[in-house]
Amino acid sequence: MFSRVVLKTDVLEHGLRRGDLATIVDFHPGVPGQEPGYSLEVFNAVGDTVAVIALGESKIEELREDEILCARVLAA
Repeated sequence: MFSRVVLKTDVLEHGLRRGDLATIVDFHPGVPGQEPGYSLEVFNAVGDTVAVIALGESKIEELREDEILCARVLAA
C-alpha cells in the first residue's frame, strides 16, 4: 500500500499517459478469471489529487533504479 508505480497505459478520460506515476491506495484481488487490480491515486507536481482510478495489475509496473522522474503538462 502507498507504493508508487508507473502506468503502462494511457488513461485518456483522466488525461493520464503511459509513464505517469501513481500511488497504490487499495488492492482488488479479483474473482476467478479476472486479474487482480489496484485503486491508484495520481497527483500533480505540487501534491494535489488529479485522479483516482482502478487498473488491472498488468497495466502498472514498479519503479526502477534506471528511471528518472520528469514533469509534463496534464493533458486536457
